[in-house]
Amino acid sequence: MLIGLDAIPLTLPRAGVGHYTFELARALALASPGDEFELAYPSSHPPFDLGESEGLPPNLREARVPVGALGRRWWSAGLPRYAGRRGLRLFHGTNYDVPLWGGAARVVTIHDLSQFVHPETHERRGVLRARRRLPLMARAAETIVTPTEAVRREVCEHLGVPPSKVFAVHEAARDCFKPLERAEAAEALRGLGVGGEFLLAVGTIEPRKNLPTLVRAFEDVLRERPSKPLRLVVAGGRGWLAGPLFEMLERSPARERVTLTGYVSDAQLRALYSACSAFVYPSFYEGFGLPPLEAMSCGAAVAAGRTPAVEEVTAGAARLFDPRDPTALARTLLELLDHEPARRALARAGLARAAHFSWQRTARATLDVYAEALRRSRQ
Repeated sequence: MLIGLDAIPLTLPRAGVGHYTFELARALALASPGDEFELAYPSSHPPFDLGESEGLPPNLREARVPVGALGRRWWSAGLPRYAGRRGLRLFHGTNYDVPLWGGAARVVTIHDLSQFVHPETHERRGVLRARRRLPLMARAAETIVTPTEAVRREVCEHLGVPPSKVFAVHEAARDCFKPLERAEAAEALRGLGVGGEFLLAVGTIEPRKNLPTLVRAFEDVLRERPSKPLRLVVAGGRGWLAGPLFEMLERSPARERVTLTGYVSDAQLRALYSACSAFVYPSFYEGFGLPPLEAMSCGAAVAAGRTPAVEEVTAGAARLFDPRDPTALARTLLELLDHEPARRALARAGLARAAHFSWQRTARATLDVYAEALRRSRQ
């Protein structure tokens, strides 16, 4: 059976959805060697390098599909025509979109509904597009994948989808995220200018990540412990509506203690996770929250905003706080910084929790969703 997956997320600098797409495709190919998997995308997007060609399963390939003026309308014209010509039995839209017609069974992953439940954190154009397009995609797909039960409930509520059509399938941290010895981590971080004791936050700089609350809490921590040589490191590229955070940092009394690294490599990110005094994730809405799981996989003590998805994923292995309350966050950070035994216990709990997740499990559960989609399409 030939199965297609949306490879458009891989044409961009690889972040959350790109990592999900690649790791899932590779794990699916390994879990089902009798099937063929194709990462398909139109030639209107730049080519990408999987970068791991030698380690890819032989039943996984990429397909950059030549498209003309009509085919550039990928979801409504180019992809349905390509799917019919290639004989795709199933297509998995890994980033909210599926082909609108054609003979292939359709599965769509809806990572979160932030445009519906927190529209103020997005540009207006993106909100309007999501609210117009996502209900259409949800109806078109035979089955829907969400990363958590929390998002599954939201999809049923906001998109009016029957619960029997939606399946929660947990994601996982990538294999590269494992604890690193402190000396090795220090060497890897030298190029970033990061050293000593630091708190770490990871993610694209955009409103939903709630970084202004973290900065205010960090200012409180420094006031409480003025002699502590502590830094705050934020790793991630600049996203949308990020201006207010940069303006706040310009005025902050802690601005000399805040390091913005921009986009970092996996090796640098592993070192940051392994060397930080604590990992902080103040986001007030998530569909899954991969950074806390990656941090736990590297042995970091994790403090995170109490949201349904993050609470589901961390399951008691992270210190949770009200993400709207900088005082509560500052108090949590001080408790972790001042009590090393508590920090170590939290790190051990995180490692144990992270071990419950793997891309092999994700692939097996996703194959079950494919089987259901094929059954529904035959009906």
